[in-house]
Amino acid sequence: MRRLPLRVNCVYFQYPMNTSISALLDGKGHALRTVPSTVTIAEAVREMNQHRIGSVLVMDGETLAGIFTERDVLTRVILAELDPKTTPITQVMSAKVLTIGPEATVQQVMDIFAERRCRHLPVVQGGKLVGLISIGDVSRWVANAHRAEAESLRQYIAGGLST
Repeated sequence: MRRLPLRVNCVYFQYPMNTSISALLDGKGHALRTVPSTVTIAEAVREMNQHRIGSVLVMDGETLAGIFTERDVLTRVILAELDPKTTPITQVMSAKVLTIGPEATVQQVMDIFAERRCRHLPVVQGGKLVGLISIGDVSRWVANAHRAEAESLRQYIAGGLST
């Protein structure tokens, strides 16, 4: 079933799941936390802790080499009993990184998160890294979009908005 935009007070609310990821990036910002591929696990974890984030992108110059996440710490470092101070990040990062374009929709990203059981997706445009979307970013955006739509509908029903 195709959903049409809702017209309230000459403002159109698009079905939130069809919104492009570029809109989310514009709202949250394009700042990225990256580490060079030459760092150790300990240095990458320090960066994650310092910025209170769940992943860092691993860069080889300007090229995305991989992603390192909290889950990698648990499954690839702790369980393998590796020394974080001496083990290079390249030994434990996920090198085959699934990326998305900024035109991907919220629904497409949610489907990827569910199917691939991942929590972070780098956004690449024209071969250049332009952002990172997390499952938390998408969840917050969907909740806010639904909250705003519900409030607009409440106002419309109560007669507070003209059409």
